[in-house]
Amino acid sequence: MGVLQAAREKLSETNIFARARKPKAPEFITCKSCRRRSSREDWEQHFYVCPNCGAYSPVGADYRLSLILDKGTRRDLFTDLHAMDPLGFPGYKDKIKRQEIKTGLNESAVCVTGRINHHKVVVCILDSRFFMGSMSSVVGEKVTRAIEYADNAKLPLIIFSASGGARMQEGIYSLMQMAKTAAMVERFSEHGGLYISFLTHPTTGGVTASFATLGDITLAEPQALIGFAGPRVIEQTIGRKLPKGFQRSEYLYEHGFIDKIVERSEMKDVLSDLLDLHEVKNA
Repeated sequence: MGVLQAAREKLSETNIFARARKPKAPEFITCKSCRRRSSREDWEQHFYVCPNCGAYSPVGADYRLSLILDKGTRRDLFTDLHAMDPLGFPGYKDKIKRQEIKTGLNESAVCVTGRINHHKVVVCILDSRFFMGSMSSVVGEKVTRAIEYADNAKLPLIIFSASGGARMQEGIYSLMQMAKTAAMVERFSEHGGLYISFLTHPTTGGVTASFATLGDITLAEPQALIGFAGPRVIEQTIGRKLPKGFQRSEYLYEHGFIDKIVERSEMKDVLSDLLDLHEVKNA
């Protein structure tokens, strides 16, 4: 028995070393736009913009914050607020649990304070991984509290929007957040606060019709879909084809809706420059 056990241990040890010597298979990501594959390393070096066609891939809140905030300055706000089921919508609680496990988030809105090249700011990001960044009652509450926090602390506010609109499982509770967040933005503006709205793909529905389009300065990532209803819905309603590129960042920039289209690699520099100008103005 001792010999058999020793043989098993030797075989196990050999297998471990064999696995250790075996080169790790490279990870590849397939672009949803051009369908070409590139290594994860290439995607990371290009800030998750396709190395082949330049199409933008959605990114999570943590990654985006790591790109814009000075290292070690992040402090999370309102972490005790979790997604709720105010209407008792069938199956909604189970879906919330699955989203929490999948993303590690307790809602689609992530709010923090931090510094961008030493400028202290309040940042709120809608993470499209959690229910497509849809606006629930808790998302509206977190956005409202972030605006209020920035107002009380006299800090600039930056909101990154990415949303499919109001969350249908919460009905009127979700729709009420449009007026609630818009009213808080108005108060913040009356008190002289700087609000930079950064639109990413997609920004649609009730989020577009409320806080996302009320910024003092409106920025957007390239190619982002921005609008209230989707292009197909509009075409079906009006019975004709829309112009090429309609509701994309570039189209909206050409028509004066957006102040600047910002590459992901330039986010921090552009935000820092705007904060510099704001600081000089208020000096």
